[in-house]
Amino acid sequence: MSAPIALEYHGDIALLTLRHGKASALDSELCEALRTQLRELGRTDRPRAIVMTGTGRIFSAGVDLLRVLDGGPTYLAEFVPLLAAAVESVFTFPRPVVAAINGHAIAGGCIIACAADHRIMAEGNGRIGVPELLVGVPFPTGALEILRFAVPAEHLPALVYGGATYTPADALHRGLVDEVVPGDALLDTAVRAAESLASLAPDIFGITKRQLRANALARIEAARETIDREVARVWSTPEALERVKQYVETTLKKR
Repeated sequence: MSAPIALEYHGDIALLTLRHGKASALDSELCEALRTQLRELGRTDRPRAIVMTGTGRIFSAGVDLLRVLDGGPTYLAEFVPLLAAAVESVFTFPRPVVAAINGHAIAGGCIIACAADHRIMAEGNGRIGVPELLVGVPFPTGALEILRFAVPAEHLPALVYGGATYTPADALHRGLVDEVVPGDALLDTAVRAAESLASLAPDIFGITKRQLRANALARIEAARETIDREVARVWSTPEALERVKQYVETTLKKR
């Protein structure tokens, strides 16, 4: 089985490609691989910046709900903390991170993209958004704080409560992404954006990034032993698992 994340370099820019199954759905293995990869890159000096992308027409389809249903509470006890750690590892990476959104970025996939410093989406049929409330599960605090940081305040309630997924043009209008480019120009544009950010003094960039995210990180830390314990508990309840089951059945029928 191939590694869930491929690493290659474009000069001093590290390209991380999510390639976990057909849709890079987030499960324990992918979340752990992402957290570990970013930790290792953070310990070295070579990557001046990171570009993250997916394969085919999918950046990431979000949490692997079939795995959640199969594993139940035992699996969720392991997975929910790993999910939080993975998205936070992107959000706190000390050097520039550019998301090259090659297609669908749904739920957790959208959160990972929003955790980046700059988001570029390919033109086409890809959709981006956070349907967690439609699925019937709460957001970990880290996910909501990343959205609060990335998305203009006037668009945040509709994004979260409505659970809609948006076309690239609509996502640009709502501040979910910063640029929309033709698909064949996506990676080159993302690498150039990463190089531009990487041209800034690394220590100054790192300090500024921590300053910009300080309030969000403080709220995430404050909720770790309170709200997030409740989030993890709710994910494992029979009621939540039944809502997930109904959502999966309805979604698969539509397909």
